[in-house]
Amino acid sequence: MLIYTHMKIVFTGGGTGGHFFPIIAVAEQLNKIIDDDHIAEGKLYFFSDSDKFDKQALVENGIKFVKVSAGKKRVGGGGLRNFFDLFKIAFGVVQAVIKLFIVFPDLVFSKGGYASFPTLVAARLFRIPVILHESDSYPGRVNVWAGKFAKRIAISYKESAEFFPGQENKIAYTGQPIRQEISMPTREGAYEFLGLEEGIPVIFIQGGSQGAYIINYVVEEMLPKLVEKYQIIHQVGEMNLDQYKKMTDAALITNKNKGRYKQFGFLNPLAMKMSAGVADLVISRAGSSIFEIAEWKIPSIIIPIKKTNGDHQRKNAYNYARSGSCVVVEEDNLQPNLLMSEISRILDDKKVYDEMVKSASKFSTPAASEKIAKEIVEIALSHEK
Repeated sequence: MLIYTHMKIVFTGGGTGGHFFPIIAVAEQLNKIIDDDHIAEGKLYFFSDSDKFDKQALVENGIKFVKVSAGKKRVGGGGLRNFFDLFKIAFGVVQAVIKLFIVFPDLVFSKGGYASFPTLVAARLFRIPVILHESDSYPGRVNVWAGKFAKRIAISYKESAEFFPGQENKIAYTGQPIRQEISMPTREGAYEFLGLEEGIPVIFIQGGSQGAYIINYVVEEMLPKLVEKYQIIHQVGEMNLDQYKKMTDAALITNKNKGRYKQFGFLNPLAMKMSAGVADLVISRAGSSIFEIAEWKIPSIIIPIKKTNGDHQRKNAYNYARSGSCVVVEEDNLQPNLLMSEISRILDDKKVYDEMVKSASKFSTPAASEKIAKEIVEIALSHEK
């Protein structure tokens, strides 16, 4: 039996749950390997500019948060904001150099995003091995830059490989790391937990960690019609909850079916797992949630954010649509009548529905977290030697 004295891994990234939660998924598998392979001191750290994420997930996975300042350089403008952010970036790099030197990990795993830049600069200075993971079909600027010196580049979409020219020997198509807690939906106790009726189709509307303003307001307009045939689980974002609840309460005040609409600011892993377990259709943005939906094998309507870096949400959405797993509705076309028509077309036609389920199953990439974690351990332990 091999027993290693220690292994230190630094995770970095931030900005959205799309960066944070895949890190948690990889950390879960790393901890399993640490236990199974008897690595005596596996220490995990998360370097980022914000701790406004699921702190419980950090604690449960034994990850120590280390704050590192970061600034976001905006393309095509930004003016004074860019000027001040340059100071944040410079300060963040100095912080990262000091804090990374103190930890001196065996490897840095980066999800990209502006918050990862200072830590990646420090890792390059200290020649610490780096593994990247890119979730989008159009990679972010930080990952494209870091790909030039990274040991490995894991990607969720095969299409993103073209953005790392000359790095083909380092690229692995792994798919998207998904947390164990939500990868396997459950129906057991879900109807009672969520307050739903059995026998009525369920639509699960996800707005991402911040909610989705445009989706929320279109749904509010549709609510009286939606609850005639369907039950709705709607994650609106914690910041939007109070204001949006007043609007939806008013929209359904005299509606006999108002109990069919269930609104949440944030869904914890158990609520997410149960929502996926009872959902017949998911309506979502085109970020990392696409891979969760594919893993759940549920037909979906994907509404990409109109303006994103490299138009990546739109590209993600159409890459997924080409598999036959979803329908894409652009923000410019997002009207109650169109959305209602697409919902009915999917849920009322068994042949269409079954084909989308089959396609989602083929698109899903199980064991992504495990593949990445194994590569992290292999490189980290070789660095230790």
